[in-house]
Amino acid sequence: MSSPSPVSPIGPVVGIIGAGQLARMTQQAAIALGIELRVLANSLGESAARVIADTRLGDYRDLAVLRDVAKGCDAITFDHEHVPTEHVRALTEDGFAVHPGAEALVHAQDKAVMRERLTEIGAPCPPWRRIASAQDVTGFAAEHGWPVVLKAVRGGYDGRGVWVCRSAQDAAEVLASGVPLMAEAFVPFERELAVLVARSPHGQGVSYPVVETVQRDGICVEVLAPAPGLDPERAAEAQRIALKIAHELGVTGLLAVEMFETSSGLVVNELAMRPHNSGHWTIDGARTSQFEQHLRAVLDLPLGSPSMAAPVVVMANLLGGDDPDLFSRYEHVMAHDPGIKIHFYGKDVRPGRKIGHVTALGTDLDEVRERARHAAVYLTEGRYT
Repeated sequence: MSSPSPVSPIGPVVGIIGAGQLARMTQQAAIALGIELRVLANSLGESAARVIADTRLGDYRDLAVLRDVAKGCDAITFDHEHVPTEHVRALTEDGFAVHPGAEALVHAQDKAVMRERLTEIGAPCPPWRRIASAQDVTGFAAEHGWPVVLKAVRGGYDGRGVWVCRSAQDAAEVLASGVPLMAEAFVPFERELAVLVARSPHGQGVSYPVVETVQRDGICVEVLAPAPGLDPERAAEAQRIALKIAHELGVTGLLAVEMFETSSGLVVNELAMRPHNSGHWTIDGARTSQFEQHLRAVLDLPLGSPSMAAPVVVMANLLGGDDPDLFSRYEHVMAHDPGIKIHFYGKDVRPGRKIGHVTALGTDLDEVRERARHAAVYLTEGRYT
């Protein structure tokens, strides 16, 4: 029997380089909008490849593969930031609509380039410096004190590639890895915030409410929307900073700006130019999810409302443990709290791996937070909180 002919798309086609959970969740929004997705995956077992019919297999570091995926797409975007910058630039030069483009994306790929540009535009940043030797680190510490935060210039995420060094010996051990590094002054922050903004090619921009992110071992475990107790003026300042960064860097699509709140103000920590873990709450908790917003932005459609669907939204990440049988615990969670929303990413369970999230909506922060925590702990550990 011959294979059926490919079905012609009836709406816009968006190509996504990478097939992780971000691409998978984007498919939910694409279905409603009549947008068809094409993903580039390493294998058919990847999260998005399991649910997207037009899945191409190949290496994202191969420009010929990227060009083949881009053919016939109305826009190209990314599930991750690891595509070589020169390849992103080449696709744009070929005439493909790539969002974000290379000149913007490099600021999420290279932390030193990011710091140089943010400093130039006046965004609040910690003192920092490129470093190449132990003497560079001790010289930086002499100016700004210990501990010194060393960061891999490229490739770090979820706490990987970040080392808090409390002595020259600590720094020497990190330097021995040979990874290109930069140093930042340690920021004594009160809590971590995140601002998610979207910007379209013609310059329309919107900002979601500022959220608080709760980290454990460098991994986000909980997101509180809106950030509880945040002064309205400081919240507006955080949104202004994020929108300014998006404008100055020429970002198209979503931009997540992670910030520290300190006793003296806000400090920008990291950037991500794609849907972001701090915005997963928007699937159930906002009028327009971050995934729909990203699709609207990369296709240069009018952006949707970022307003919240409830006064309080809490998202808790599901981290894998020793027991992979999470589905057997659905019944308890659904019966205990019919309002809980469960999202799994189609990933094999491994200890510490992000395999999904749960979201709770309501009016009282303590009550909503407890509901989300209960569901997350029971699903991953099979016990009550």
